Amino acid sequence: MPKVSPEYLESRRAEILDAAIVCFARDGFHPTTMKDIVRESGLSPGAIYNYFQSKEEIIESIAARRHEKERQLVLEAISKGPIATALDRVRDAFLDDLDSPQERLRRRVSVQLWAEAQRNPQVRKIVRRSFDEPRKLLSEMLIEAQKRGAIAQGANAEALASFVIAAFHGLVLQREWDSHFSIEPHKQLLDLLLGAVAGAPESAMAG
Repeated sequence: MPKVSPEYLESRRAEILDAAIVCFARDGFHPTTMKDIVRESGLSPGAIYNYFQSKEEIIESIAARRHEKERQLVLEAISKGPIATALDRVRDAFLDDLDSPQERLRRRVSVQLWAEAQRNPQVRKIVRRSFDEPRKLLSEMLIEAQKRGAIAQGANAEALASFVIAAFHGLVLQREWDSHFSIEPHKQLLDLLLGAVAGAPESAMAG
């Protein structure tokens, strides 16, 4: 029997999750069946069950994959340049894709995950991590920014991190509910609000 590479296995697993996202976005978690996911994926039932034993396991895997992607977005944003502009990079990383049809599909499922977390303890645990870890990373970045004078000393770093995340998730909901919703004016408003807590830029602190 030929050996299957880890890359192939991961690719097939992602293919199944992507098919499930299409089904969940279209019909919702509860009406969707494993047969629906099999049909959407074009794979055999055996191929699906080699990776996932139930629809619930697929839901948990989608939540975990979403969490990991968002964690990586935050890590990249806070490591690619001056702390003073890191919040701008976080903002762009999360908001610029909201008009992408594929990202909107995934976000529609994310909204369902938030609701599912109210009844499914395992999904709630994953969803909570998707809030708590980015908030911790942003808080640590903002505390460091305060030390450098890039963020006002009076700003509560944890509260500001929570605010940024809450603003983003609120915009996700509004974009989902309103096909005419525009991200750009809200990005500009977020800039003004964040500018209110900004101190002297890092370049001015050097030397």
